[in-house]
Amino acid sequence: MTLEMKRKVAIVTGGSSGIGRATAIEFAKCGAKVVVAARREDAGAETIAQIEAVGGEGLFVKTDVTQASEIEQLVERTLQTYRRLDYACNNAGFGKTIPLIERTEAEWDAEADVNLKAVWLCLKYQIPAMQKSSGGSILNMASMGGGVIGVPELTSYNAAKAGVVGLTRSAALEFAQQNIRINAVSPGLIATEILANVTEDVFEQMFASIPMRRAVEAEDIAKAVVWLCSENAAYITGQNLVIDGGYTVQ
Repeated sequence: MTLEMKRKVAIVTGGSSGIGRATAIEFAKCGAKVVVAARREDAGAETIAQIEAVGGEGLFVKTDVTQASEIEQLVERTLQTYRRLDYACNNAGFGKTIPLIERTEAEWDAEADVNLKAVWLCLKYQIPAMQKSSGGSILNMASMGGGVIGVPELTSYNAAKAGVVGLTRSAALEFAQQNIRINAVSPGLIATEILANVTEDVFEQMFASIPMRRAVEAEDIAKAVVWLCSENAAYITGQNLVIDGGYTVQ
């Protein structure tokens, strides 16, 4: 199935690596112009280089998604450059494994700001831009550990991601009649910085419990994100798609 996104414009936050980079490249492969938002300029430039390598067009905008003024500037820069906004993937996020009673208030706030508050800020500025373009589609990145299962020592991350699912559902209802669809994706186990301190033996045990017997790849998530944003998913809104190789249905 070929997704046609020529003359469309997408924003991807956290686009300097991992799922964000894979999603930006997938949008580009489908013909969309891609605005990559991240804090790391060198890594962001590498994403743009990879977009251009597949024949796409992209723009990097250095952005701290916890700052409302920078999100507003990101959207304004997108409109100034491309005159429209059709898709957005709010992917930026991070988490650290810390025992609940050892976690500091500052650590809790930092994860809540990036993983939940930033998604709200993105919606706040992306939606008016999409209203000017007569509609659009937004994908918020949640997590298998956000409202689906629990994961010890990832309490603030999981709580924030569960909040993303709730935010997605409410926002989807609020803007359903304005041709703006809002969905979430919850990736399963993936080798990211969040699990950097997990040993190889523990990883092998985790993967052995997945029915499909492999970890989620960034490209698996990217393809789902772009499909949900496309017209092929035109009647889907307010949903949380869990992509976990069958883990949570056992």
